[in-house]
Amino acid sequence: MNGQSIELNGSSNGDLLAQNQMKGWWTIGLINGLHKYMTAETFGYKLNSNGVSLKKKQLWTLEPSNTGESIIYLRSHLGKYLSVDSFGNVLCESEERDAGSRFQISIAEDGSGRWALRNESRGYFLGGTPDKLVCTAKTVSKGEFWSVHLAARPQVNLRSVGRKRFAHLSETQDEIHVDANIPWGEDTLFTLEFRADEGGRYALHTCNNKYLNSNGKLESQCTEDCLFSAEYHSGHLALRDRHGLYLSPIGSKAVLKSRSQTVTRDELFSLEDSLPQASFIAALNSKYVSVKQGVDVTANQDEIGENETFQLEFDWSAHRWALRTTQDRYWCLSNGGGIQATGNRRCADALFELVWHGDGSVSFRSNNGRFLATKRSGHLFATSETIEDIAKFYFYLINRPILVLKCEQGFVGYRAQNSNKLECNKATYETILVERAEKGIVHFKGHNGKYWRIDGDGITVDADTPKDGFYLELREPTRICIRSTDGRYLGATKNGTFRIVEGGSDSATQWEY
Repeated sequence: MNGQSIELNGSSNGDLLAQNQMKGWWTIGLINGLHKYMTAETFGYKLNSNGVSLKKKQLWTLEPSNTGESIIYLRSHLGKYLSVDSFGNVLCESEERDAGSRFQISIAEDGSGRWALRNESRGYFLGGTPDKLVCTAKTVSKGEFWSVHLAARPQVNLRSVGRKRFAHLSETQDEIHVDANIPWGEDTLFTLEFRADEGGRYALHTCNNKYLNSNGKLESQCTEDCLFSAEYHSGHLALRDRHGLYLSPIGSKAVLKSRSQTVTRDELFSLEDSLPQASFIAALNSKYVSVKQGVDVTANQDEIGENETFQLEFDWSAHRWALRTTQDRYWCLSNGGGIQATGNRRCADALFELVWHGDGSVSFRSNNGRFLATKRSGHLFATSETIEDIAKFYFYLINRPILVLKCEQGFVGYRAQNSNKLECNKATYETILVERAEKGIVHFKGHNGKYWRIDGDGITVDADTPKDGFYLELREPTRICIRSTDGRYLGATKNGTFRIVEGGSDSATQWEY
């Protein structure tokens, strides 16, 4: 399976990501009737519509206006606002919003979900040619319609604005129910796949490799009834099927299906970053860390369940992590040095530094400067001043049974249609199945059923059995490093080569996942 994925309130570009963490801000690409992207060139503030894929120059930040729910601003990757001057020229040179930079969104009535952008000041519609942008049309024709490609974030949580609940797979795994208070586990992960060849519509793809039909059932194949157009409403997303009906949670089970012809809060959704959820095995006794016994955080379980899975939440000011339990409490350093699930995010004693090691393990440095150590009883205490086996834990990323990897150059995918060699500059992604092995090792498997193999410096997906293992190292909420078991990291080059690199973590690529 391949596709392209969606993101709200963020971007595939690191600089834009930090800027766009605001309600109602989308990062998008705009595709004209000739299937070319609106582009802001790096030099000279030149504008055109000749981009062939969604990369940095084709990214636009959609910012809401206070003057109406469909009035927006468009800001380029250079931080400049798209505007129309009094002579009708389309410019992108100002860092300030003004009357000429306001555009009104109109949705095509043909069910395609395409947008027309009418400049509020001039009253004309925005169009694009390979050489420039124009705003001279009084009425909308094919040249003034744009398909909206929401910028790539591989996997997200889907939250209903009306119900204030998150979507998840039903227990029977044949429907999506929108009734989860917290997005916990892989069943709450969804990918909105952009289908450029289907008129720029989207398919909602679940973690069990199925697609949502507008009738509320999950299908193995993506059919016409599994495709939806994306609409912007006051900073939120509405998904409209080919019959003109909108998705919403229906009934006591909150089954996600199409019903209404109009948009209310029930038809609105936000797509939120899926935070990493992980389990840890103590190197001392090979037991999973758990809160099953109560508030004590103890390495004493043989299997993974909800009590052995913890959500990692990054504190950007402290550059440390908080570990949240399914009971909505946080690991916390107690007065006696023990670790108990009694804290909250605002407490410094609930923040830990993650220190990664070459053997695939990780250590937790607590607020007292010492590392968490496993006692013979399994209890964790922040007493170790050095990193020994008692202070090491093996890390498993639980809520990513499928990975999608992206870097500055693009997605990780196959070099060519019939190739098993991976590159990292692709416009579309390939899904990567993750299989857990012992001591933090994972094996990666392609959609062809073959395993990853280190081939020279590159990666080939052609092994019948697991050959080369890898470790995942969490760097930021949406970024990981990938280390081979011989201590080298996976890196990206500017020409799109996906390869093993020599040197330490400084030379590694932080992969968006």
